[in-house]
Amino acid sequence: MDHRREGDVVLDFPSPAVDLPTWRAAIAAAVVPLDIRAEDGIPFRGQLRRATVDHVGIFQLVTTPHTVRRTPELISVDDARFYKVSLQLSGSGTLEQDGRTAILEPGDLAIYDTHRPYRLHFSEPSQAMVMVFPQELVDLTPEEVSCVTATCFPEGHGFGRMINPFFVELGRNLDQLHGTFASRLVHSALDLMVTMLSQELHERHDTPARGLGREVRQHILRRLGDETMTPASIAAAHYISLRYLYTIFSEEGQTVSAWIRSRRLERIRRDLADPLHTDRSISAVAGRWGLHDAAHFSRIFKAEFGESPSAYRRRHLSQDLPIAV
Repeated sequence: MDHRREGDVVLDFPSPAVDLPTWRAAIAAAVVPLDIRAEDGIPFRGQLRRATVDHVGIFQLVTTPHTVRRTPELISVDDARFYKVSLQLSGSGTLEQDGRTAILEPGDLAIYDTHRPYRLHFSEPSQAMVMVFPQELVDLTPEEVSCVTATCFPEGHGFGRMINPFFVELGRNLDQLHGTFASRLVHSALDLMVTMLSQELHERHDTPARGLGREVRQHILRRLGDETMTPASIAAAHYISLRYLYTIFSEEGQTVSAWIRSRRLERIRRDLADPLHTDRSISAVAGRWGLHDAAHFSRIFKAEFGESPSAYRRRHLSQDLPIAV
């Protein structure tokens, strides 16, 4: 198997088609354990191409007919939480989750959550692009995403006309995802996907409380660089009590301050790995996102990402390094 390390990108191009046991092991190692079964009477064969860019896995899969299940028994409370976006490239498939079923034809896209049961079925040979990423990379709550799982976003309708072709080309050009600029491209894809999901939520699933929560979070995201932003100022801007603001975030399992901090750190992390910001000092990058106390910032960054800001920046902007086979 050929491995190459390119900045923050790991490319993995396996040998030709593999059998079912090998496929199961490869998928479990790359993402999460799954119950994968071949169609009756049809020997399973699969091919996998993968690029990993800044915590986001992008897979191009070519398979014979099969069924995939993420069962309750395979899900642990300690599992890392991921979303998957599946884009059908050829053949057709069905995705079931949260009581909904999406029928995916070529060009169609859908999202699902690895922390809850789901089922995928492909009754014919098919090709798909799957993007896997940690839930914290998306500025939507798990409750909001659960409203649009197993929902088909067709290529020829709404935002799908613009967004789905972008994902198609991303999946077909994995070998072009190299160097530090690949991170900008992949995060742009995630931002496009969030835009499409947000539009679907607004049109079909909004309630006053959910709409207010999304409005509050967007308000915060627009002002991450404002060091004077506080829970009190956020509540005042939306004419709600501080207690109600705390209630909105407590239902999501985070405090307001923790949510703001995590979003600031994520933006800083991206900028530190971005070659366009190499002329900025680390303190300037942190200050751009509202964190001006250098010592405090360094402590919380290391607690979040496991290394100092300077070490993180050096590692992600260094020359390409080989990795062990």
